[in-house]
Amino acid sequence: MSIKPDHWIRRMALDHGMISPFVDFQVRKMVSDVGIIPCEQKIISYGVSSYGYDARLGDDFRIFTAATGRLSVIDPKALDYAAMQRFSGPEVIIPPNSFVLGHTVEYFRIPRDVMVICLGKSTYARCGAIVNVTPLEPEWEGHVTIEISNTTPLPLKVYANEGIAQFLFFQADQGDWPTVSYKDRNGKYQGQTGVTLPIT
Repeated sequence: MSIKPDHWIRRMALDHGMISPFVDFQVRKMVSDVGIIPCEQKIISYGVSSYGYDARLGDDFRIFTAATGRLSVIDPKALDYAAMQRFSGPEVIIPPNSFVLGHTVEYFRIPRDVMVICLGKSTYARCGAIVNVTPLEPEWEGHVTIEISNTTPLPLKVYANEGIAQFLFFQADQGDWPTVSYKDRNGKYQGQTGVTLPIT
């Protein structure tokens, strides 16, 4: 099993729909046309890289809040959805020692012979934000739900439509495919769109 480079990712995205929409280069700046003189605005990068793809964060969020005082424990088998406040916008503020759920702008369709690992962007990591995504299994597809934890005692700002995490693609050796894929076993998060909360 080997990690796949930019030209493989590009081919799989453009010819086989593995990533949609697909950005064929690293976007590092945006040009703002606000005012008389256009100016460049720094962003957190996204798009294809040497050995991965930096996905963007969508603008729909679920912010965890225990402000209601109703929760004494968080149970993945019986999550109180009232604790996950809906929010949409170009940026979100994560409360101290809390987390938000977001999703990628990109929709992924993983081939049967590929496993995908996700790592958070170092820019956010250096600010105390931990990005968590479970592996994308063979033949899984959907928008990726992303958990972003604020490990700091201060509110943390996260930007929509900018880079949030890098996806690394590992392809199995020829003929070494899984007997049963995520699609074959009717995985419960198959085809998810937007932010998807825990399903039991």
